[in-house]
Amino acid sequence: MKVAIACDHTALPMKAEIIQELEELGIEYVDLGAFTEERVHYPDYALAVSEKVVSGEVDRGILICGTGIGMSIMANKVKGIRCAHVQDTFSAKYTRLHNDSNVLALGQRVLGHGLAREIAKIWLETEYEGGRHHIRVQKIADYENSVSSTGQDEVNRCSDE
Repeated sequence: MKVAIACDHTALPMKAEIIQELEELGIEYVDLGAFTEERVHYPDYALAVSEKVVSGEVDRGILICGTGIGMSIMANKVKGIRCAHVQDTFSAKYTRLHNDSNVLALGQRVLGHGLAREIAKIWLETEYEGGRHHIRVQKIADYENSVSSTGQDEVNRCSDE
């Protein structure tokens, strides 16, 4: 597995902790910044990681900002990204098992570093369960692929398949 990781200027300490976790787990990673406390714009970093994931250059991405919310909003604008903003270990496990999330968003200002490392470890080690969940994940992809320039969609939202 290869992971892209990035943060904004507020989250450098947590990024360092998550990188240490990646190294301890023997997971290859690419650090896309930020590298200093100079003010930056989180959407730029969310986009950089998300584009690496959808291009297949990396398998998953990890994003960190003050709350994790801004990064997750931006990442989820990228077609093919299923970014989960996670604050607990249960959600870390189930966003992988049931939703096949491919990007994880964490918040420097709302999580302790120990918990953030545990969340990342669980998220990285949990495989997608597939099965009945595949239909639901596929509905997300179908919607992404069907939205026209006018915002209308062609997905049957009431299907119980």
